[in-house]
This record gives sequence, structure tokens and C-alpha cells, in this order.
Amino acid sequence: MADRNLVRLQDVAAHAGVSIATASRMLSDPNYGGRAGLRERVLAAAAELGYRANPHARALATSSSSSVGLVVHDVRDSYFALLSGGVMSVADREDLLVNMVCTYRDPARELEYVKLLVHQRVRALILTGSAFRDTVHNAAMRAELRAYQESGGSVVSVTRGRDVGHLVQIDNAAAMRELAAAMVKLGHTSFGVIAGPLRLLTVRDRLQGLKQGLKDHGIVLRRDDIVHPDLSREGGQSAAQSLMSRRNPPRCLMAVADVLALGAMSWLRSAGIVVPDEVSVTGFGGLPAAIDAVPSLTTVEIPLERVGETAMDLALRPASPRHVVEIEGTLALRESATPPA
Repeated sequence: MADRNLVRLQDVAAHAGVSIATASRMLSDPNYGGRAGLRERVLAAAAELGYRANPHARALATSSSSSVGLVVHDVRDSYFALLSGGVMSVADREDLLVNMVCTYRDPARELEYVKLLVHQRVRALILTGSAFRDTVHNAAMRAELRAYQESGGSVVSVTRGRDVGHLVQIDNAAAMRELAAAMVKLGHTSFGVIAGPLRLLTVRDRLQGLKQGLKDHGIVLRRDDIVHPDLSREGGQSAAQSLMSRRNPPRCLMAVADVLALGAMSWLRSAGIVVPDEVSVTGFGGLPAAIDAVPSLTTVEIPLERVGETAMDLALRPASPRHVVEIEGTLALRESATPPA
């Protein structure tokens, strides 16, 4: 006989040859019909394996859990703060408690926190950070999320890269392609790119869109035109210093995130390099600080609070059918980018 402390509903379902959903209904609802003999088979499997119902798992399967797990990369980044605010506004309306964890872009920590939140029987998991370009990690995450969803939980991802659960899709590549084309239209031909870590799928998508937008106009970036700092203000500062210290510095710095662009502008100001007279700067994301910056930052505005609200709305829906909601960015041409002198 199996160890009673380790027997899960999934084990009973597999032993009886039925789905997890069917096993759950047979064991929890005495009035549930189903095919003749099916209940007896499920009950016999449960008895043989020594299964005992877990009230916390039942609460999850029946959506009576009052908590939601929210996984972000770094809440200190305004991008995630705004997105989280959108999640919490909808959760508050639904009388749900949000348990938020920060992975700091560490895949091992992401998996650890997902397992912890699943163990706490949250009603839904909302993953707001970029997926990682890591085959082993992605396989482990897929298995964990699939098992959680099959047990009754809801999964929502913001941006592509995960095939389990609902999706809030931001077309990072297309938006960055449009921004790059706008810079070429201003007359720029010399570019430096502050791209962030390539292990993040969102960074790759934005970088690919930027390259394509330039290539559309006959401009091909060299390898040393692109730097990959951490996605932080300090990363933007160090990247700007590296790019602008070249013998022939670029006339336009394009960052894949507003936080990087704002850091770059900070270093440029300290170095006495005037934006946009000597170099134009662009970002991506639409943080409030982009508007307040001096000069105001040209960027792609993503309605981050609406993204969070949409993610939480999707988390309240059944896992099937899968829903994909696309949210577009808006090009915001401001003072930080002008035609080169």
C-alpha cells in the first residue's frame, strides 16, 4: 500500500483511470452521477491507496480560497509596482488577499516561490515577470504549473513564454520596431542599445523588434553597439558610460526599459552631455517618471495598471478555455529624442 501521507488526488485519479476533475467530483460530491460503476472505481482506488481528502486542496479546487499568488521580478521597479497595483485593485474588489513575492530575476527563486504559493493553496497564480530562456527551468515550471492548474488553480502569465494558463500578451517586438522606425525618421543613423540580460525573453523580444526596425531602413547594428547590463537604474548608468566612452559615441541611445533609459539620462547629465542636443534617449514601458524626467523621455507607453487588472480578471476565470488578451503599447514622442544636429 502507498504511504498515506504522500497520496494525492492525482494518484487516485491515475489509479482509477479517470481525470483529476472526475476523481475530485466523485470524492467530494455524493450526489454527482457519472457513468455506472465509475464512483465505485474511484472510491476503491482511494481506499486501496489510503487517500484522505485535504480540505485546503478542496478549497482550491472549488475556488473558495481567498488568496492569490502574485510573482514579480522586483517590486522596487515602478514597472512592477504599477502592474501589481492593477492586480490588487481587482483583488480588493473581489475580497481577495494578494500574496506577492519578488524573484529578483532568479529562475531558481521563481520556481521555489511558485512551489511555496501552491503549497499555501492560493486560488490563482499570476506571473508578471518575463519568462526565462532556460530549458531546464522552463520544463520544471511547466510541470509545476500544469499540476497546479489540474488541481483546480488558475494560472495567468503577463507576456509570452509560458504555455500553461491564460495570457496577457504585450507585443514587445512590434512596439519596439515602431519606436526604432520613429528614430530613423527623425534622421538618426548612429545607435547605442541598452538591452538588459538576454536570458529574459522580454529583453530578447524588444531587442529583436529594435533590430528589425533599424534593418527595415538599412541600418544593421554591430555587436559592440549593444550592451547588456542589469535591468536597473544603475545598469542604465553603467551602460551609458560604456557606450558614450567609445571613440565615436552614438547619437541615439535606445533602452529596452524606462528604468534603464532614466539611469542613462542620469549619467549623461553628470557627465555634462546634453540630452537631446548631443544624444537622444528612448525607453520602453511608460513609467510616470518618464513624463517627469527633464527632458521628458520618449518611450513606448504600456498601460501597466490595466495589464494588472486584466491579469487579475483572467485569474478569476476557469482554466479552460485558455484566454489570450492582447494589449498594445502607444508611441510617446517627447523631448528626449530630436533630430541629430
